[in-house]
Amino acid sequence: MVVHAAHARPGNVAPVHLNHDLEQIFLALSDPARLAAVRLLRKKPLRSSDVAAALSLSRPLMSRHLRVLRRAGLVEEKSEDDDARVRMYRLRPQPFAELRSWLDEVEAFWKDQLQVFKSHAERKHGKGVARSPKLRA
Repeated sequence: MVVHAAHARPGNVAPVHLNHDLEQIFLALSDPARLAAVRLLRKKPLRSSDVAAALSLSRPLMSRHLRVLRRAGLVEEKSEDDDARVRMYRLRPQPFAELRSWLDEVEAFWKDQLQVFKSHAERKHGKGVARSPKLRA
């Protein structure tokens, strides 16, 4: 949840509360190896061994990273029909849509805040006021 400028009191920083799912998404994406794995999986589903090879990581380490991404809901795994030992990983669109929605809320909040600040500055100093000579350099 984001508190928008219309609900924030002047002088106070509006609190930004993340739901548990978004917290898990951010935690999962905070690791460079997991973020790189997501970038690879954007192109097409891959086996964990293919992701590990592409990122020059050991298979056990990549397996742990994919587990974190799976628990955060960012990826899903599926066994191949002809070989149950082979796991294909693909991105799930829903968590990324939730992330995009949250980012849109944050962007709207700051857009509103900056518009309020601009209006305040224009009321106080007038439009097009020349900058201080100290600031021109």
